[in-house]
Amino acid sequence: MTGTASNAILERLDAIRVWPYPRRVLVALGAAYFFAFYDIVNIGDALPQIAQQFDISSETAAHAISVGLLGSVVGSLAVAFISDRFGRRPGLLISVAMFTVGSLVIAFSGSFTVLLVGRFITGMGIGAEAAAAAAYLNGISPTRLRGRAGCHAVVWGYVGIAITPLIALALVPSFTDGWRAMFVLAAVGGLAIMPLRNRLPESPRWLVVKGDHDDALVIVEEAERFAATQGPPPPMEELKPPVRLRSFWVSSSLFFAIWLIYYIGNYGWLTLAPTLLTSEGFSLKSSLTFLCVTGVGLVIGALGSVRYSDRFERKFTIAGSLVVFAAALIVIGLAPVAAVIMFFGFIVSATVGFAVPMMYVNTAEQFATNMRARGISIGIGVGHLGGAVAPLLILPAAAVGFFWGLGLMALTGLIAAVLILFGQRMTGRAMN
Repeated sequence: MTGTASNAILERLDAIRVWPYPRRVLVALGAAYFFAFYDIVNIGDALPQIAQQFDISSETAAHAISVGLLGSVVGSLAVAFISDRFGRRPGLLISVAMFTVGSLVIAFSGSFTVLLVGRFITGMGIGAEAAAAAAYLNGISPTRLRGRAGCHAVVWGYVGIAITPLIALALVPSFTDGWRAMFVLAAVGGLAIMPLRNRLPESPRWLVVKGDHDDALVIVEEAERFAATQGPPPPMEELKPPVRLRSFWVSSSLFFAIWLIYYIGNYGWLTLAPTLLTSEGFSLKSSLTFLCVTGVGLVIGALGSVRYSDRFERKFTIAGSLVVFAAALIVIGLAPVAAVIMFFGFIVSATVGFAVPMMYVNTAEQFATNMRARGISIGIGVGHLGGAVAPLLILPAAAVGFFWGLGLMALTGLIAAVLILFGQRMTGRAMN
């Protein structure tokens, strides 16, 4: 098939104006995001009990966060290569398998060393999920729906984060091994997702790039038929012409810097908040209660990203959200009382839920299909090193004063807000 004919396949995909796949496609992705994001923060809620049970300091226990994030880097790079070389679906299956196995190792760990091994494996799965799922959604979505579809799946990730403190509140303070049960739940969820993932269609954009035009055409035709059953399509703006993408290394370096810096503050808030608040004098139960309230903001923010991701140029929307993130953290640092923590913590969480899904989409669309998963893995995956060093930076800063820990998180948001503006404008633009 000629290049003109293969472009015609993608033009047919981009001409679709409603979501052209069965609901199970987004369910399979959203459910995995749910448990992957649940796995990101459950370790933070469990840290005080882990430190007590294994008779280690809070600083030593926090190594579980860093090790998990190092695993994210390894898993992201490995699965990105597999996804670009062998297809998006294998990467999606491997990611779920890894965070399921890792969760079981943690749940039944008899020593802190074994727990760290399990956390590394879990981290590999989480990092792999970010690379594989973002590349997959970008590859199956019509351009006009690219932002909405990517954000919709991540919404369920933030539901997972929001519900984690509720589960932790029910299990961790009340039962000696309550924290272990949290990881058993993650493993059960992963096992349930595997059959759903196995039924996903391959990315037609990836198939076209690899020269498998016949299979790509079959998927697009099926998508057209399904879309035709969904009623009259809504009016949408015409697609903007594609732009010449920057070199792989320029874009990957920029987005590595963005995610590296932002993850310091992001993971500081999502995983270290219980430790920081208990160090400030709040009980573990009170700290988890605060996080239950503020966690609602993650879901509300993520739902907002679905609505507005394709409406405005994404990079400007993201930058504005990161500035609000920083301002709210500064207020909490200046006035760490219950009412302020809950109100402005809600705002911090809402900005995280709002910005990150769009950042996933914005990162993926900066790269051509044949290098997309690897570009995402360098940005989102290797960028997890920022989260890995977060305890090493934020805990010492917070030891000097609570404000300095929160202020450091805020600074990372401001720097990331500036850097995101250097990305290319891709909202509503056709791509291969």
